[in-house]
Amino acid sequence: MRVTLAVLTLLAATGCTVAAPASGQAGGQDRTTVVVGYQSKTINTVTAGTLLRSLGYLEKRLGDKYAVEWQDFETGAPITAKMVAGKIDIGSMGDYPLLINASRTQHIPAARTELVSITGYNLRGGLNMVVVPPGSTAKTLTDLKGAKISASVGSAGHGTLVQALERAGLDPAADTEIVNHQPAVGSSQLESGGVQGYAQFVAWPGLLVFQDKGRLIYDGSALDVPTFHGVVLREAYAEEHPEVVDAFLKAQMDATRYLHEHPLEAAESVARTTGLPAEVVYLYNGRGGISTFDVTLKPQLKAAHEHDVPFLKRIGTDFPGVDVPAFVNDTYLRKAYGAAYDTDVARLTNPAAITGTDPVCGGPVDDPRTASELWPAGATTTRPAATPTCLLRQIAKAGDTVRAAYVPDTVTGTKWFAADSVWLRDPGATANARFLPFTTQDGADAYREDHPKAEPISYEAALKAAEQGGDT
Repeated sequence: MRVTLAVLTLLAATGCTVAAPASGQAGGQDRTTVVVGYQSKTINTVTAGTLLRSLGYLEKRLGDKYAVEWQDFETGAPITAKMVAGKIDIGSMGDYPLLINASRTQHIPAARTELVSITGYNLRGGLNMVVVPPGSTAKTLTDLKGAKISASVGSAGHGTLVQALERAGLDPAADTEIVNHQPAVGSSQLESGGVQGYAQFVAWPGLLVFQDKGRLIYDGSALDVPTFHGVVLREAYAEEHPEVVDAFLKAQMDATRYLHEHPLEAAESVARTTGLPAEVVYLYNGRGGISTFDVTLKPQLKAAHEHDVPFLKRIGTDFPGVDVPAFVNDTYLRKAYGAAYDTDVARLTNPAAITGTDPVCGGPVDDPRTASELWPAGATTTRPAATPTCLLRQIAKAGDTVRAAYVPDTVTGTKWFAADSVWLRDPGATANARFLPFTTQDGADAYREDHPKAEPISYEAALKAAEQGGDT
């Protein structure tokens, strides 16, 4: 991060000259190259990166005049550095890196950038999480006082960690040691014991838990501050090539529609490209997933950006501040989207909800607060469940043929793996609502304070009891 910031500072100080668009030949025809920076494993950006690239929608919309060069990175910082240097035209990254992007380019006219669309978001902050080793005794963030915590400095995961630690009464600088790592390096450090905690963005926490290399200790949804990823482009490039911006945004909308209509196929496609397990991709990007994919620039996300500015000033990124309203520009998106924009920008429901008929409990699956989902092994479709209890019954019937099973946290709604959730049994609830899942032990304990009759139960015991009707 220090190297990246040094490069950015040098470019700003020298009044960097933005490079001219590259061009090449294909079939005897000159083509202008459009350079797109993306993060393949940051799967909240797939509609502007991994999935969009694999579907070829951008190339189809641009036609023969343009060639698209895709550049893949682990985090947003190098994309910003290349945008300052004029080497990337369009990029996608998380909310905190977007603010850094804006701050580094706002005083360089040739490199100034604009936020023009959203890829995916979570209104409560569930895209960022903190995990610990499976055998750790830590149950809450306060248990990490004095510990080393891996994070990518300046990332959305880092920003969430700082806010969460402060809310828990800890001083991030004095009470913990935050170690700057790329996500993959931090993952290895957690496994080897080099750090005791790991704070990252989608999809790394889910991946570690799925691989039994981590246990979730903090769900970003507890912060209740929206988090998102978005598309940023160079203002000068957009003014020179508005047709490219229009094509990109329409292609992104095409990819978003595909994701909503073909969630399993999209998850399998992203998995093949990135090497991530499809079950993890689907956790975030599937029906009722942790991420809601919607390109519109919602007021709640703009407000969250304003809320995040003070935290960036305190996390050691030499962040000078940014004019957020000037950075956000929905002009291009409004034109590409059409008349429905104002209606859809006000919509906060997930367009890809879990729906259908519960095959065990019966009746419609129509409440997103309890809707759960089973992915049977070898199946090309998932099965809906009206409640987590109904899902447990499905799993019990399925036996060992389960590929993945997902439930929403009882309070935050964060979608999580059923087998890795913390479960409570409420003896006073109706038969189909007796078992309650939580992403973290902390969340379950907080729930019990207001519901003292709820009692802890293991996942295995909950499966057995649900199969028998929930009364044992």
